[in-house]
Amino acid sequence: MNLSLKILIFMVAGALVGVLFLQFGDYQCAKGISKEACSAIQNDSWAYTYFVNGIFDVGGSWFINALKMLMVPLVLVSLVCGVSSLADPSKLGKLSLKSIGLYLLTTAIALTGALSLASIFKPGVGMPVGDATFDASDKPPLTKVLIDIVPTNPFEAMVTANMLQIIVFAILIGLAITMSGEKGKRIGNWFNDVNKVVMELVNIIMRFAPYGVFFLIAKTFAEFPFSDLAGSLGSYFLLVIIALMLHALITYGVLITFLARLNPINFFKGMWPAMLTAFGTSSSNATLPVTMRCVEKNLGVHRNTYSFTLPLGATINMDGTAIMQGIATLFIAQAYSVDLSMAQLLTVVLTATLASIGTAGVPSVGLILLAGVLTQVNLPVEAIGMILGIDRLLDMTRTAVNITGDAAVSVIVAKSENELDKDVYNHPKVHTEFDD
Repeated sequence: MNLSLKILIFMVAGALVGVLFLQFGDYQCAKGISKEACSAIQNDSWAYTYFVNGIFDVGGSWFINALKMLMVPLVLVSLVCGVSSLADPSKLGKLSLKSIGLYLLTTAIALTGALSLASIFKPGVGMPVGDATFDASDKPPLTKVLIDIVPTNPFEAMVTANMLQIIVFAILIGLAITMSGEKGKRIGNWFNDVNKVVMELVNIIMRFAPYGVFFLIAKTFAEFPFSDLAGSLGSYFLLVIIALMLHALITYGVLITFLARLNPINFFKGMWPAMLTAFGTSSSNATLPVTMRCVEKNLGVHRNTYSFTLPLGATINMDGTAIMQGIATLFIAQAYSVDLSMAQLLTVVLTATLASIGTAGVPSVGLILLAGVLTQVNLPVEAIGMILGIDRLLDMTRTAVNITGDAAVSVIVAKSENELDKDVYNHPKVHTEFDD
């Protein structure tokens, strides 16, 4: 049984187990009891204490921590190897322009499509506003983010997992190796050996992926109140899910077909294990090891390309988040009975597209970005609190879309640079080295 099928089976099993725990918790609550009191009863029950907040929480956290453990060494070593192996260092400039340009293009398309769907279906009409709150005080100024891209202490950047700073440092190291002649080649060979060891570590950890995904999904569904999907909030949830699926299938499929002249079905087949892992972990950075293996082994992208495009995409590419921002902005505007002008809608597209690079290193980046977008069009930032309750499930889906976009751009750029093995792409084996 290959990895993707295992993850899918354990994901469905986790969802079913989580729903059973949720029903058990609801059964304990008396009719007429408040939502807060019911939640307290659930969390104090033996089932939630030993399973949901115990085994599921620990097992899921172990898996995410293991993936995050790989993130920094994988990005650093892989990117150094990729840059140092470039025969022409000026090629890096073309890779950068193509990658960033495509990432911005797909983000703009995602936002435009999201705003169009929200304008047609109007999910926020009739939504009770309430007194929900959200704190967006952690949003740093754009100038500070741009200044902080260049690390003052690369070791501190590795400790704090500041991906943009690690990318800059790795590129500079790779260029220095290329320009150092024979001595640089010896260092480059050492990095290549380390890269093989890190990849084998990925294989070891990915054998536990189905179980980690099971724990994460079970905990999420055991804690998720499905009553939150009633009425307008349910319409918002469904519209975001539909928009994410349409963007992944149509936008990426069209780009792969017309820009790379490749079969999009093979692309989605090869990316399936990474998409399932991203859904379970809700983290593009944590899923990066799996994404790299799928792009290389299933899609045939050379390390020279994916070692640059994938870490960059995991940091700045937020198509799924952009879709959430677009629909959430109109959802909140409709809830407050505010009509946004065409100029304001264009402001939303421009602000969110550019900010996807500017605030890449900020925790809870999707909601922080949304706070900035709402401020630009004079909508109350505290209204984000209305959608916080169901954001976890949406975050899982939009993360899968984000990493799919990273891979699509990597394939397109690799094809344009003749760094794509067509035989591998046209016959994706999906049974990669991290299968049993």
